[in-house]
Amino acid sequence: MFKTTSSLAAIALVAALLSAAGTASAQEQVVNLYSARHYQTDEGMYEAFTRSSGIKINRVDADDAGILARLKAEGAASPADVILLVDAARLASADAQGLFQPIKSKVLDAAIASHLRAAATPAGVTWTGFSTRARVIVYDPARVKANDVDSYEKLADPKLKGLLCTRSGSHPYNLSLFSTVIERLGDVKGEEWLKGLVANMARTPKGGDTDQIKAVASGECGVALTNSYYLARLIKSDKADDKAVMQKIKIMFPNQATSGTHVNIAGAAVAKHAKNLGNAIKFMEFLASPFAQDYFANGNNEFPAAKGVSTSNPAIAAMGGSHFKQETIALGVIAKNQRKVQQMLDRVGYP
Repeated sequence: MFKTTSSLAAIALVAALLSAAGTASAQEQVVNLYSARHYQTDEGMYEAFTRSSGIKINRVDADDAGILARLKAEGAASPADVILLVDAARLASADAQGLFQPIKSKVLDAAIASHLRAAATPAGVTWTGFSTRARVIVYDPARVKANDVDSYEKLADPKLKGLLCTRSGSHPYNLSLFSTVIERLGDVKGEEWLKGLVANMARTPKGGDTDQIKAVASGECGVALTNSYYLARLIKSDKADDKAVMQKIKIMFPNQATSGTHVNIAGAAVAKHAKNLGNAIKFMEFLASPFAQDYFANGNNEFPAAKGVSTSNPAIAAMGGSHFKQETIALGVIAKNQRKVQQMLDRVGYP
């Protein structure tokens, strides 16, 4: 009898402890973040969010591909609330695969321009850009005139034959640019433009954007495409070689007299199976605040996406600041055009 009473008492004690633990756990406010951003400056931004909101951030870091593979594998059991990715093409692809859910937020509607977000539906918006970078042209002023490279279209002009360098056409940064240019030009003219780029190549596409910049500086190429933040990194570098590179090249923000320079984004979405939906939306809205925008953009030498917010980054100022004319074709067209553009690249022989 004594043993039975003791056992019952023990069970009751364990149950009470578990109940208390469950209550404490239920009271803890969290948001589970899957992030493809790996910048030390983000730590201060996350800490500020927790201090102001009382919501703890649990973070999983991986690259874009790793995050999307994990989301698919976890399915409805995924603990992810917010997904941070670093390219519009990847955000659009994940959205097309049904990995995000639409949300409604007056804060985000007011802060972020519609062309930097997924298309709005009656249910809301699935993904939102929080920083931008420009897809700019770098050129050797000793070999190329500025007015011959002041638009993306001119990169296909035969006068640049043997001078153009790019990374792979299938890389998401180029797919994003090509998708928006072809949206503007139309399929027939767009494919002819891609054919012209191939005809003008100085060599087979290889390397990353920094490699293209250095190839122009070395004389291997006369003109190249790059994201603006790669230039910002070289501008901020103390290395003599990097300083020498920047002295040999010029930067062009294309299409300033017409459609504007193409921009890409780093952005976020609420996961389809988010368990902490309210906290996820609060975090998304925080990312659009002027305070967070400065942290978010500076983490990768990018431009703030929120309206009226300027950057404190001196490297961005050295490139002319963030007040250039941006292309306003909605980045959501990337999802619509990506497969078509890849087929065009295959047809014209763009590696």
